[in-house]
Amino acid sequence: MNLEYFIATRVSKSGSQSFSRLIIRIAIVAIALSVAVMIVATALIRGFKSEISNKIFGFWGHVQITDTSTAYLTDDEVAVDINQDFYPSLDTIGPIDYFEYQELFGYEFEDWKVEKRTKGGIRHIQVFANRPGVIKTKKEIEGIITKGIGKDFDWQYLEKFLVEGKPLNLQDSVMSREIIISEHTANRLNLKIGDTFTIYYIKKGSQAPRKFKLAGIYRTGLAEYDKVIAIVDIRQIQNLRGWSEDEVGGFEVFLDNIDDLEPLTEHIYLDILPANLFAQSIKDRNRSIFDWLELTNTNERVLIALMMLVAIINMMTALLILILERTNMIGILKALGQTNWNIRKIFLYYASYIIVIGLLWGNGIGLLICYLQDKFKFFKLSEEDYYLSYAPIEINWWVVIALNVGTLLVTLVFLIIPSYMVTRISPVKAIRFK
Repeated sequence: MNLEYFIATRVSKSGSQSFSRLIIRIAIVAIALSVAVMIVATALIRGFKSEISNKIFGFWGHVQITDTSTAYLTDDEVAVDINQDFYPSLDTIGPIDYFEYQELFGYEFEDWKVEKRTKGGIRHIQVFANRPGVIKTKKEIEGIITKGIGKDFDWQYLEKFLVEGKPLNLQDSVMSREIIISEHTANRLNLKIGDTFTIYYIKKGSQAPRKFKLAGIYRTGLAEYDKVIAIVDIRQIQNLRGWSEDEVGGFEVFLDNIDDLEPLTEHIYLDILPANLFAQSIKDRNRSIFDWLELTNTNERVLIALMMLVAIINMMTALLILILERTNMIGILKALGQTNWNIRKIFLYYASYIIVIGLLWGNGIGLLICYLQDKFKFFKLSEEDYYLSYAPIEINWWVVIALNVGTLLVTLVFLIIPSYMVTRISPVKAIRFK
């Protein structure tokens, strides 16, 4: 039998009316609140980053392949021949091996490379072309960028953002005149599903009007896209630019796993593309948004550190009070031949019991809040400021486990310090202590 553990369990069940019981309850509450806050915070931050990233990737894919001289979302789009060795077979690429510099505590060792393997490969590739224009109705005008898509377009992402209407009907023989615009544009121009309107383009120095019929309305919450992007048949763009059916603005590539973005982008650019084409991840093209999202990682670390500090301080205080209250017991145990370390282990076992109770309550509270927010979306956000109308939740169970294990271990390590007080207690004085 483990004597220290046995004594700790007996101590934990006694003294229900003592002052220490209040301190223990406060310590349990502090641990529970700290863990609950950490679980909710990590779930919110992961959900926030995931939702915004998915919106951007849904519009432009994970990687864009264009001519090396093409400027992003301008009229200077250079035609790319659709007859490429990688199209459409690029989506057959699976996981690849790559080398990466080893990183330790944020420092990258340039002379130390390790071989890794991507979690997935390439899921889909599709063509696109862009052309800016001006929408004109009877009373309003609005600048717009029409994004042309083909029959290979993957509607999996965009359909989730359609608030009205349906996807474009792209037939083989006839160029579609349907269009999808954002809710922001539809409201500003007072347009409804089925309405027709004209978009004016510039073609060879003169106006080139095109009439479209509104087929669908989307809303992503990303103002820089919702205000300017409309979806049309790519043949409209090819016609306006004077391109043949074998010429497009570029290719959009979707990956199986976002964690593979950098190695697969590099693999596509260096190992697959010809010299006249360029591959760039959407993270690089939208650096300001993704830099802003990366700042949330710092907020997450600071919050976890603060909550861990609260738990440690409360547990250290509780352990000191427990030791002082049990001074008489410590003196008796020392008189019976128990070593200082054995007695310290009794209090560390007791502290572990308190921490585990706090962790159980904290997990229950934190996961319940996450479930309720995911189900009922109580916490709302300003979509104009945060790109989302509610606080999203994404629970990573490995992160939850790591938070629990980390809280238990880190707190116990710090509790070794106050347990040192046991060594300062004299058996003779302690037995007489009242």
